[in-house]
Amino acid sequence: MISTSDFIRIPYTPDLTTGGIAYACRSLPYTYNRMGGSDAKRMRRIVGGIAVELAFRRYLNEQGIPFDVKGATPFTDPDHYDISLGGRRCDIKSFLITRRKQIREMRRDPNAILNAPALVPADQFAAGGHSDRDLYLFAFLTGLLAASRADLEKAVTAEQPIYLIHPLQKKWARPRHWRPLGPLALKSESGQPLTIELGGQNAERDFLSKTITLPPHERVQIEAGFYALAYLHVSAMPTGRLGVHSPAIEETHLVAPEDWGNIWVYGMDILLTGYLTREEFRRRAEIIPAGSHVYQYSRTRTKNLAVPIAKLRPLSRLFERVRDWEPKHTN
Repeated sequence: MISTSDFIRIPYTPDLTTGGIAYACRSLPYTYNRMGGSDAKRMRRIVGGIAVELAFRRYLNEQGIPFDVKGATPFTDPDHYDISLGGRRCDIKSFLITRRKQIREMRRDPNAILNAPALVPADQFAAGGHSDRDLYLFAFLTGLLAASRADLEKAVTAEQPIYLIHPLQKKWARPRHWRPLGPLALKSESGQPLTIELGGQNAERDFLSKTITLPPHERVQIEAGFYALAYLHVSAMPTGRLGVHSPAIEETHLVAPEDWGNIWVYGMDILLTGYLTREEFRRRAEIIPAGSHVYQYSRTRTKNLAVPIAKLRPLSRLFERVRDWEPKHTN
């Protein structure tokens, strides 16, 4: 059993969002939209999850707690574990809380979190390649979003950072035939020059990006070696449509101003709550059916296994054990 005094609070810094965005862009063609919703919403969840992982690594470094990232998730395989503690795989399950009322309640009375469920998607838990010695660590990230057009305009007016992205369809991001997309032609209908980043993969399936500036109403052709094009990113909201054409796909993809999504997460605090081994989690867990209302979500999209946060083990105990495990693991 744990109490709120066992929680570890980590201040949020903007570089955590930057790191999360970099991962989200690279992993875009490979992530499974388990939770449903738009591509931008899925990417914001990824940004938040990676931000928590990066903050956790930073905390371990600051506290002198040994860890390694040899098994860290490659962006092509997003459902593997994050880091290793004492030779044990550690899977960080984080929950992004964005509702202002709920954030205020969490700050006023952290005890409310103790009754929340520590969730693990059932399909993830059932997947192969796991050990009963693996560790599940559960965390909460509070932060705001500027997802709607009105909120985005407020963020721009307040000179807050934004990151506008448009993910492309499967035929572009994960084409059936692995071949060059050919020289890509782009044209912007915006009244001002538009700086745009194209992100995708090259012939070896390595991440590839290219940044260009499009003059208004002028067709620009580039040959950058793309075999897949996953997303487009602009630094400012376009005032007109943007088009990109591939001779290999034989299609011009048009992006209207309302088709851009802001994936910047305006983080506030990170709460590391507690942990369980996979074997302990299995013994204690109950099934939460898809469509259930839980503390983190108004409605779950998939079936989950759940243990109350209050029944997790304190992280301080884990970190003490890690220091004992590490010499044995190294030897």
